[in-house]
Amino acid sequence: MMPASISSFIASSSHLGVFTLYAVMFAITAFTLAIALNLYRLIRGPNAEDRILALDTAYINSLALTVLLGIVFNTSVFFEAALVIALLGFLGTVVMAKFLRQGDIVE
Repeated sequence: MMPASISSFIASSSHLGVFTLYAVMFAITAFTLAIALNLYRLIRGPNAEDRILALDTAYINSLALTVLLGIVFNTSVFFEAALVIALLGFLGTVVMAKFLRQGDIVE
């Protein structure tokens, strides 16, 4: 007997083949683990540069996770959200790098 969350996940992705479904489930698990490790590095990072890299990598992993959820649920809303995440991730990384280099964001 499968838990209700897994069975509803499989039922919502009936448009995918069996191999694709298992590949997407594996990828979702891997990206979730990667985000957890990024958050660990974000908290434990020895210096500010490591924390910025961990945050940037967490943005990229959450972007990939959002795209995978868009594939599973067969909707374009997740892809639009992925574009917003990509834009905010890029801007956040640029602002943090500028802050580290100059000590101030606004010139």
